[in-house]
Amino acid sequence: MAVITGRGPTNSPIRSSLRDLRLWLLALTAALTIVDGYLIFVVAPTDQVLGHIQRIFYIHVPISILSFLGFLVCAVAGVGYLIRRGETWDRVAHAAAEVGVVFVTLALVTGVIWARPVWGVWWTWEPRLTTTLILWLIYVAYLMIRHYAPTPQQGRAWSAVVGIIGFVDVPIVYYSVQWWRSIHPVQVIGPEAADDALEPIMARILVFSLIAALALFTYLLLERVALRGAEDAVSAIRREGTYD
Repeated sequence: MAVITGRGPTNSPIRSSLRDLRLWLLALTAALTIVDGYLIFVVAPTDQVLGHIQRIFYIHVPISILSFLGFLVCAVAGVGYLIRRGETWDRVAHAAAEVGVVFVTLALVTGVIWARPVWGVWWTWEPRLTTTLILWLIYVAYLMIRHYAPTPQQGRAWSAVVGIIGFVDVPIVYYSVQWWRSIHPVQVIGPEAADDALEPIMARILVFSLIAALALFTYLLLERVALRGAEDAVSAIRREGTYD
């Protein structure tokens, strides 16, 4: 029978509070998602040209934005790790990269689903799609470096550098439709979006969808950071040979 020793209490007040916070976030995310689904598929107006496929816009845009947030958190935490060499910084960076990859993958998938009926093809090498694919490849490489590095310490340091440099592609993705001639729609949210880019009801539903996606992003990030902490604790126990 395996016995774990020398690790102290496993259920501190701080851990209990964080677990409660994650449960509340999960419940909030579920509620917001249900309401968001109603707004998208019932309340949102049907586009006269694109039809119902345009509703994927309310999913595609928020998850694209949240993928950018994930990579921003990864880059900032990577800087923190390189300066302080703290495990918490590394856990946050790793978790943010994983969540960011999930969101940018969904952004690519919803993008090609939209493209097929609108552009007539599943994929075209236009600037926005191409730079987004490059962004996906960068952070998949980040995760692979962590896994295949010779030592965990090297994996943390090398991936932190990749996470920081890789974030340079985020503004390139955002401004790609302005810098290069593209068939992709222009920005409808952000500093370069026109004031009248969206009808008022569409803008309100988009904001609500962004809030729902942010709740999901935050829950996944906190859950993954907690799991990384547990993984590190198990790895430390194995290294110290405390299994009998």
